[in-house]
Amino acid sequence: MAKLDRFDHIHIYVKDRKAAEVWYQQVLGFSAVESLAFWAVGNGPLVLCHQELHLALFESKVEKRTTVAFGVDGDNFFLWQQKLAANEVAFTVSDHEVTWSIYFSDPDGNPFEITSLDYEAIKVKMNQKVL
Repeated sequence: MAKLDRFDHIHIYVKDRKAAEVWYQQVLGFSAVESLAFWAVGNGPLVLCHQELHLALFESKVEKRTTVAFGVDGDNFFLWQQKLAANEVAFTVSDHEVTWSIYFSDPDGNPFEITSLDYEAIKVKMNQKVL
């Protein structure tokens, strides 16, 4: 049975990412995750952290829905792909160069992500599937 380990992060859509970063730092105590700062280029997320809580700030002029992201280990990453496929849930898999993510929506269009930090182990298995 595929299991979820934790909430990994939540996507927050903002009009001005820099202003939002200041607000989340001053009001809620979040700070930027320096090792993931490269993602904040262009349309990528600015990842903020407060203890074990992570937010991914995306700048967008268009109103979007908030995405809930669950964290899993590498084995469960593949089990979730199987479970989603078995339930005929359309999904995509993305390689983020330091993490892997599965994206899908519920029947009402609410977006979800299942992400794993077991990057290398998943990469090896993904490459084996391609061969």
